[in-house]
Amino acid sequence: MSKHPVLLEISDRIATVTLNDPERRNPVTGNDMIAALLETFAKVQADPQVSVMIMTGADPAFCAGGDIKEMNDPDSVFRKEPLAAAQSYVDGVQRLPLALYNMDIPTIAAVNGPAVGAGCDLTMMCDMRIASERAKFGEVFLNLGIIPGDAGSWFLLRRLGHQKAADLTFSGRMVEAEEALELGMVLELVPHEELMARARERAAVIAAKPPRAVRVAKRLMRNAERMDLPDFLNSAAAYQALMHQTEDHHEAVAAFVEKRKPNFTGR
Repeated sequence: MSKHPVLLEISDRIATVTLNDPERRNPVTGNDMIAALLETFAKVQADPQVSVMIMTGADPAFCAGGDIKEMNDPDSVFRKEPLAAAQSYVDGVQRLPLALYNMDIPTIAAVNGPAVGAGCDLTMMCDMRIASERAKFGEVFLNLGIIPGDAGSWFLLRRLGHQKAADLTFSGRMVEAEEALELGMVLELVPHEELMARARERAAVIAAKPPRAVRVAKRLMRNAERMDLPDFLNSAAAYQALMHQTEDHHEAVAAFVEKRKPNFTGR
């Protein structure tokens, strides 16, 4: 394995994060992947020059989830006594959904191959998913006598609705790329060789928007998931009042009136 389990590239306000343990299909256990992802997400979140993040895997897989071979290791989280095992989840893989959920920038999963178990859940933690024709998805935990311990059920229900999420959870079956599109698991299906170009094309549309407004819009969507309407309207009014005072808003209005392309600065 490369000594860098996660690769980060930032260009044109787009951060591209690549899970980089291809020989083992980019698992999140049995390596330093979780810590590396958390460090990378924090760096991306804190960078005002980033407006959108693409996450993908080094071919041939997106992410194999947990390393099944590690489940036989007596020193692994899978063999610890219950309280210690639960704390290992809290201190480990459960930090990933919190980090992705709390990101103020939009996130796109460019699913280049199999996304299995925690790998499937990792895609669901992103705002949007674009899939290669080689992509496969599997919520396979029950096949191994375990359940999604990484908040996968929380995200799957919200992305697909109860009935579809129940089917995938209880059957533990693999979903091919075309069915994933039909189910609404992915926004778009593209040829494998076009995946990253298409992901960057979609990301570029977002990156061209006013940077602060993009982040506030993401926060507003996050609020909409958990607030009732009166509280949400108060939140929207407060955010909107702030946006009216930004230089980028004034530039957008001026550019519209003057029929020219706006120049956004993030102020």
